[in-house]
Amino acid sequence: MTEPAPSNTSPDRPIPRATLVRLTAAKAVANTALRWIPPFLPTLERAFGVSTTQLTTVLGLGETAGLSTVVVGKHLDQGRERLIMIGALTTISVSSVIALGGSIWTFAIAFVLLILGVANFTVAAHAFISHRIDYRWRARSIGLFETSWALALLIGGPIIAILINVFGWRGPFVFLAAGCGLAALGVALSLPVAPRRVSASAANQTRQRLTPKAWLVVLGSATLAPAGLSIFVISGTWLNDEFGVSTGGLGLIVMGFGFFELVASVSTATFADRVGKIKSTLGGTVVVLLGLAVMLSAGSQLWLGVAGLLVLLIGFEYGFVTSLSLVSEAMPEARGTTLAVGNAVGTLTRGVGTLLTGVLYAAYGVSGSAALSASAAAISAACILLSRSLD
Repeated sequence: MTEPAPSNTSPDRPIPRATLVRLTAAKAVANTALRWIPPFLPTLERAFGVSTTQLTTVLGLGETAGLSTVVVGKHLDQGRERLIMIGALTTISVSSVIALGGSIWTFAIAFVLLILGVANFTVAAHAFISHRIDYRWRARSIGLFETSWALALLIGGPIIAILINVFGWRGPFVFLAAGCGLAALGVALSLPVAPRRVSASAANQTRQRLTPKAWLVVLGSATLAPAGLSIFVISGTWLNDEFGVSTGGLGLIVMGFGFFELVASVSTATFADRVGKIKSTLGGTVVVLLGLAVMLSAGSQLWLGVAGLLVLLIGFEYGFVTSLSLVSEAMPEARGTTLAVGNAVGTLTRGVGTLLTGVLYAAYGVSGSAALSASAAAISAACILLSRSLD
């Protein structure tokens, strides 16, 4: 089991540390807009007068907006990452304004726009990093950038809880509309307008097709996503149903989630390049399965249930973030296209996972969602292992 050899295509230019920090901060705000919703699902259920299944259906269907990244792949390979990032952050800001309408329908529209913005910002930023950072230490840069995923819970989670308690359910949407607008302005002012880059696909005026190996890597990363999300999306409801955790309690637990995810992202940045990106991704799937086992053995013990969630999130974060580096090098001549297709496939797996986990949770409780998570983790590991046989 060997790592893919570094490509012959050299990065355009390194990324200044200050630029990476600004991108990470912008992504943290965007991620907060996305990540606060599942843990505080009970709050939105009461606000809109709907059930958990109805909301998870909206979340699952809304994930299909991530398919839009297929359209931007060729533009990313041509150097338009900055423009796409600005537009994506603006879209997230607009989505938060629409959500203030206060019905399940306005929330559904807002969530579609939210996924549209987060997905395209993420892919554009990953392409921006991958075009400039050598593969040998790319996991470090992507790992640092993806600390934004954890910061959304560690910092954003408690802020959201306070806003809900003080201003009601609309508070977070107002805060995030302003925050994402400022983030868009920050990216516009801090990133230079890059010269247009002509990729091999653009030069030939043809759409790059992924190789069988690239498809397996993409599927391996995409199926690892629902292994974590299918549990995370029902985590707040499970903690509320099973243990009676309040909104304030959820805020503290979400903060804990964020801290341990931050540890996982920093670990990716620190160890994944040294240990090996393939071993790190596979190791993450094993830790996910361990976390599931702890959750299912929790019974009525809140601390054990939370511990299982934390273990699962650590494994998921470490493995998934590392897998993004594998995707970025699956087809070096078309990194933007591969990342865009990877996100689109991940959109499908996340959407299906979110839909199924709501139904399974309603029918079988957390054990139904856990079975879905375990199956996704196993498929992910199989795809990554099979991709190595095509080297």
